[in-house]
Amino acid sequence: MRAPPPSLKARALRLLSTREHSRLELSRKLSRHAEEGEDVEALLDWLEKNKWLSQERFSESLVHRRSARYGNSRILAELQSHGIQGEALQELKAGLVEDEVARCCEVWRRKFGEVAEDAEGRAKQMRFLLQRGFSQKAVRAAMKGYDPEDDGY
Repeated sequence: MRAPPPSLKARALRLLSTREHSRLELSRKLSRHAEEGEDVEALLDWLEKNKWLSQERFSESLVHRRSARYGNSRILAELQSHGIQGEALQELKAGLVEDEVARCCEVWRRKFGEVAEDAEGRAKQMRFLLQRGFSQKAVRAAMKGYDPEDDGY
C-alpha cells in the first residue's frame, strides 16, 4: 500500500530545509501540487509569519552564492525574477556596487590570468566578463590589471 502524498505544508518545509526560496519561487513549486480547496497563499503567509520563509534571507543567500561568479547586473536581474523589488533591491544593489571591481578582477584572474596580447583575445576576455554581468567600469579595471589589494585605483 502506497503512502499518501505529503501535504503542501510538508512539501514547503522540505523545500525550505534544503535552501532558502523566494515567495514567488515557492508559490510556483507548491501550486503544482495544490489540490482543490488548498490555499497556497495562506500557507506562504503562515510560513512568513513563523519565520520559515524570508525574502531578506533569500536575497542574502542568492547574493552570497552568485557574487563570486557574476556581476551586479546579472545578480540584480535574478533577484528581480524572484520578485525582489523596491527598497530591498536598492539596498542589495548598494552593497554589491562596493566590491564589483574586486570581484570582476578575481573572476578574470581565475579564468585568464593575464591580458591577451592581441585585440581579438582582449575582446574575448571582455565579452566573457560582460556576459557575466559586470559593468564596463569593472571590466576595464580588470583588463588594466587592477589589483584590489592596492589603494592606487
